[in-house]
Amino acid sequence: MRRHPVRSGLVSCALVAVAASAAAQQNPPTVRLPCGVEIHADEATGFVLFPQDEPFCSLIADPKQARTFVALQRGEFGTLDDPAVEAATIGAIGLADSFGLVRWGGGGAPGNGFHLALEGAVLAQFDLDTPSIDLINADYLVGLPLTWRRSGLAMRIRLYHQSSHLGDEYVLRGDEIQRENLSFESFEVLLSAEAGPFRVYGGGEHLFRREPGNLDAKLVHAGVELRTMAAGPISLLAGADVKLSEQQDWSPGISARAGIRLAPRARSGHPLRGILVLAEYYDGPSPYGQFFLDEIRYAGIGLHILH
Repeated sequence: MRRHPVRSGLVSCALVAVAASAAAQQNPPTVRLPCGVEIHADEATGFVLFPQDEPFCSLIADPKQARTFVALQRGEFGTLDDPAVEAATIGAIGLADSFGLVRWGGGGAPGNGFHLALEGAVLAQFDLDTPSIDLINADYLVGLPLTWRRSGLAMRIRLYHQSSHLGDEYVLRGDEIQRENLSFESFEVLLSAEAGPFRVYGGGEHLFRREPGNLDAKLVHAGVELRTMAAGPISLLAGADVKLSEQQDWSPGISARAGIRLAPRARSGHPLRGILVLAEYYDGPSPYGQFFLDEIRYAGIGLHILH
């Protein structure tokens, strides 16, 4: 029995249309927030359990931002400096992840509402001037960030723990090196406002359950960012971040980063993923836990994972 070619073609077209419609339902488009972060459209409103995306944009220039990265830094590192060399070279890495627990919408534009997550990170530094590339310091962070967004306004309330440890190879360099048992919990509040490509943020932290006991409790935090968010795969971004702590008599720690974001267009229904290539500069009290009493200055370049 011969099949009618026109009828077969119509049936095939109908099947293709049904399949495309089903795929579109399974992979709905994404929603881009003002700072360029994208979230799944079907998770942008209402109540969502275990959401996949974070509606609070990560901080570009914060050295303690929970992000996966690798960076090369060269400069003056206080206690670490060797009088025999002009500058020290450090390899800094970060391994971090965030797991969304729940999101509930607050009405208005998609992405508005509250988001609760669990995040963890390890931030470590290695001395690249030694034959064995000694581990110098490792900071372990785990936190519960609760974020809120309404259009271009956002807030992060975060309770987190940090403990810091010297590397064994570094401790074995000499008896004069003392291991400091540094750990604390911190309550952070950070407000953020976005207008076009610009973003400003500010807030502070209060440390408690501090060890050593003479570790001061107050910290002020602020910054400004620029994101071009071009339609193509490459966009420009820059940020400056400032922290002032009571421990350091309010001496500012200034961090600046600038570079490009490489994020090829994702498949329908998938938020952008890519990398950030950032030049960086830091001057002020060390952000590295075991060396928090040091004044450091460095310049470098880093590769950061965007997800």
